[in-house]
Amino acid sequence: MLEDNMPKGVVQERTIMAFDYGTRRIGVAVGNTLTRAGQPLKILAEQSDDARFKAIGALLQEWQPHQLVVGLPCHPDGTQHEMSTKARRFGNQLNGRFGLPVSWVDERYTSAVLESDPKMRDNLDAESAALILEQYFLENNGIS
Repeated sequence: MLEDNMPKGVVQERTIMAFDYGTRRIGVAVGNTLTRAGQPLKILAEQSDDARFKAIGALLQEWQPHQLVVGLPCHPDGTQHEMSTKARRFGNQLNGRFGLPVSWVDERYTSAVLESDPKMRDNLDAESAALILEQYFLENNGIS
């Protein structure tokens, strides 16, 4: 295995895909541990779960991520609510269907930050996913 031969302290570049889960739309972003930046990819607005997971499967095939990150919505005081449960379920379904590790990131302020910028409104969910991914990098030093 190549990473066994890596010098100690060297982090292997890993691709990570993030999701901003919503019941109508799912924002998707991608990044890697080298640049530690999130790039908005697209917004999935498929009506059925089967169609959503098929679209996600195609993105996973294309980008070959090592790790998935899902934004976990919370109230301002940090307590969870109905969407928190739905986002956790979505992340667990990703793990079960695709066998990739999933991490959750507190996303309580991502949409609020972006909503104030009129240029972001059309791509809000994908931009939110990019912020979620960058938060993951900040919290984990990019290592999963």
